[in-house]
Amino acid sequence: MSVSRYHGMCTRGIGRAVEITTRDGRRHRGIIDRVSSNRVYLRPFSGNYGGYGYGWGWGWGFGAGIFLGAITALAFIPFFW
Repeated sequence: MSVSRYHGMCTRGIGRAVEITTRDGRRHRGIIDRVSSNRVYLRPFSGNYGGYGYGWGWGWGFGAGIFLGAITALAFIPFFW
């Protein structure tokens, strides 16, 4: 899927729960908080607001940005806990 198609899907999904799988096999679950031209930012479910182990983040509510080009699968989660 092209980057522009993922960008459109992510933009329409702001505020929805998703699971993103990247090319390196990592899975990220959270709520889409915002989308830039090349990244999607998730608010994680777990309360780990500093990101997903990348070692950086921007305070409460912002996980690390995931490059749109690194996404291999995007699934909207209908129910989350």
